Amino acid sequence: MQDLVIEFKDDGSHLYEQIYRHIKEEIRKGKLLYQEKLPSTRSLAAYLQVSRSTVELAYEQLVSEGYLEAVPYKGYFAARVEELYRLDSVSPGADEAAGRTAQAQNVRNARKAGNEQNARDAEAAPAPAVDFSPNAIDMRSFPFGLWRRISKNVMSQDNMEIFSAGNARGDSALRGTIARYLHASRGVNCSPEQIIVGAGNDFLLLLLRYILGEGICAAFENPTYPRAWRIFELFAGRMETVPSDEGGILVEELERTGAQVVYVMPTHQYPTGRVMPAGRRNELLNWAARMPGRYVIEDDYDSEFRYWGKPIPSLQSSDPSGRVIYIGTFSKSIAPAIRVSFLVLPRELLARYEERCSCFSSTVSRIDQAVLNEFIAGGAFERHLNRMRKVYSKKHELLLEGLRPFGKDFLLTGENAGLHVVLADRRGRSERQLRERALRQGVRVYGMSEALVGTLPGRSGPGKAAGSSGEAEPPEAPGSASVLLGFGGLTGEEIREGLERLRTAWLSV
Repeated sequence: MQDLVIEFKDDGSHLYEQIYRHIKEEIRKGKLLYQEKLPSTRSLAAYLQVSRSTVELAYEQLVSEGYLEAVPYKGYFAARVEELYRLDSVSPGADEAAGRTAQAQNVRNARKAGNEQNARDAEAAPAPAVDFSPNAIDMRSFPFGLWRRISKNVMSQDNMEIFSAGNARGDSALRGTIARYLHASRGVNCSPEQIIVGAGNDFLLLLLRYILGEGICAAFENPTYPRAWRIFELFAGRMETVPSDEGGILVEELERTGAQVVYVMPTHQYPTGRVMPAGRRNELLNWAARMPGRYVIEDDYDSEFRYWGKPIPSLQSSDPSGRVIYIGTFSKSIAPAIRVSFLVLPRELLARYEERCSCFSSTVSRIDQAVLNEFIAGGAFERHLNRMRKVYSKKHELLLEGLRPFGKDFLLTGENAGLHVVLADRRGRSERQLRERALRQGVRVYGMSEALVGTLPGRSGPGKAAGSSGEAEPPEAPGSASVLLGFGGLTGEEIREGLERLRTAWLSV
């Protein structure tokens, strides 16, 4: 074992990427032989004069891609790569084409999420050096090896039943596991028969079209999750926005709308990050119980990540009348590609589901359900969550510490939980100015206006999701300019670099 000689280049790429690329090429070219031991992360970091976390990040990526093998208490060794797919000849301009492809994908993703301004930003500018996306998560710590082993075990059991269509609500084993997990972690009171498993929240929200019926009046707090708003627009007879304060949605204003259904995120409201206090929760539950046919849809999208204080119980756990429809997902806690979400229906809606939705088949592969069930029931999910809480907590602390110099110019909110924070400008600048100045410094931030829906002052026509086609510019909240800074998908190095660039963009003018 020898220390690796790596010549860092000033090409705009991160140090961990250069270490990763160098080692990968050494292994692929046969200069690092199979089972040859690499320097320890501490030794290589000292030799290259970089932080140990930089080397660890490069090693972890190489392990996840199969170039290195990590042996406990022994170190890292070069893996066998004869069968790894490789593309030796790259056509001229391939890097540029890949960049264009990535940019086009960013545009499509932004439009799919209803963020038209972000789509225009992505079209007009090169890929930023740092993207503070509030939707990104950290996949570097995902237990890929364990997931592969579970998948292999599931497929090696010769279980013919797993290839049949299965129950439309989802496999009973997975629904039972989810019910136990929800009760232990979120206080949700339900039986497996009340749970419906689906391929993402979009499908489950569309399923409510047939459970609740078309022509209903649906209310949303404003700002809100615009994608949910746009889905409800497809079938609701009337859409209403309800103002909110520091405690969340104003129930008195909700009463005036005549709504039958209200969509809220009480544990960590998107995008403000507010937590609905107990008093307001009781008001909301009383609103639902006062008249038959009223329901509260509780979107509990990232409740697992809370950094200060005790975990906040779900709204459903305090519902004595059975009026809360609870929806959750594994996209934030495990991976977006899992595409497994779940709906917990009140018992009085189960008969309506059976009557109107029995024709639907399950939208999640039974193989994927079996793998996920073993991942949760075997304790791997709990270990993964504990690990990710620590990972995100460190990034969270790093972000908050780096934002201290911004205190005179910005008000920080929403910092208690989740994977993003909110900065409100104190100097009277517009959201568009903040976005454009950041983008000129190679940083993408996300505007609060993208989460505003319905009819706002100076905006005519029926309620549409913010950023829908035909709008020249999303409206900004009256008297404010706020941006979202997500940190889930960034490394510590990227967070530091992004904040330094934002200091130049926002504090030096």
